[in-house]
Amino acid sequence: MLLLKPSFSKIYTIMTILLILLNFNNVWANNFISRGYYVIDLSHKVEWMTCTVGMVWDQNNCVGKPIKIKLDQINSVINQANEQLDGSWRLPNRKELESLVCKDCKKAKINSLIFPNTPPDSFWTSEKNPWQTQFMWTVNFFTGNTFGRFPSFIPNYVRLVRDR
Repeated sequence: MLLLKPSFSKIYTIMTILLILLNFNNVWANNFISRGYYVIDLSHKVEWMTCTVGMVWDQNNCVGKPIKIKLDQINSVINQANEQLDGSWRLPNRKELESLVCKDCKKAKINSLIFPNTPPDSFWTSEKNPWQTQFMWTVNFFTGNTFGRFPSFIPNYVRLVRDR
């Protein structure tokens, strides 16, 4: 058994705490496991589509052009995803989509290593604004903010999710 001098033990403890604190921002990234076209979100027990709807997973990147979709077109998109990619894909709720926001990220406020080529723009959630039910909640990955004033006829980007 290795016996440590008290002074070394204290230094080791302080260094460990500092390393944990310095790595605190990376904990977010450690909650995700990339599986190609989808990403496992360990903290929310869901699986995210890696690419924005309209793009395709190709090796280690999302390629193609993301498309904006009106809310009345979402069911068609979800049905197609369920047929082609196996599973019960859906629009994320507000809290789920907000959990992807990375305030420290530069161009788009989302981790581009986990979700490459995400447009820095608004994405649909599945939730209506309870105070103004004609509007839906969106999460904006340019600002990192959430907005509850989007009417369903304005197209927005979509990132689908499924339960684990």
